[in-house]
Amino acid sequence: MIYYVEDDTNIRDLTVYALRQAGFEAQGFPAAEEFFVACRERLPELVLLDIMLPEVDGLEILHVLRDDPATKSLPVMMLTAKGTEFDTVCGLDAGADDYLAKPFGMMELVSRVNALLRRAGAPAAARDELTCGPVVLTVSAHTVSVGGQPVALTLKEFDLLRALMQNEGRVLSRRQLLEDVWGVTYVGETRTVDVHVQTLRQKLAAASDGADALIQTVRGVGYCVKSPA
Repeated sequence: MIYYVEDDTNIRDLTVYALRQAGFEAQGFPAAEEFFVACRERLPELVLLDIMLPEVDGLEILHVLRDDPATKSLPVMMLTAKGTEFDTVCGLDAGADDYLAKPFGMMELVSRVNALLRRAGAPAAARDELTCGPVVLTVSAHTVSVGGQPVALTLKEFDLLRALMQNEGRVLSRRQLLEDVWGVTYVGETRTVDVHVQTLRQKLAAASDGADALIQTVRGVGYCVKSPA
């Protein structure tokens, strides 16, 4: 999982989308408060930080991460418009592992992310092909098949299924799915997740009897995907 703290909604959403298209799990946050809440629930493998943030800036967030034993060695890359040599040196001296000035190309960002994860010994990009029972999801081709039969999904249905399959066997709360699939800035009811899960199950079942049972409801918590025993 990659966390990106950036207050510009357009930059944040575009970057998170590009990372997901490259096969990573990624989630964006507009400010420090939301980021630290997410860290308490699940530590990421890498953090991307803007410097000029409201209330608590990126360098302050970096200091907090480096002072906490749980996140002291967490790979951190600064992504910021402050791109002078002095700014770069300040960021690296503060404990950043890499520094990329805006505007940056997504191909370069993905390459640097992979390099940081390799150095940290963390998983690189997630598998391109995910399989659970008869369901096969190919991230790069944006396709889903059940028992070899193609299944047409909407963008959100595809992202929802991908989030569940990338976390096979792990229960994801409705709020986690809202943040991962719809983005942290999404404002709505968690019922949205339930509706999309229902239509997703219907499409899987239409392709193959029983395929919908792969998506399991954990009452009061959320959903998970499990392969048949």
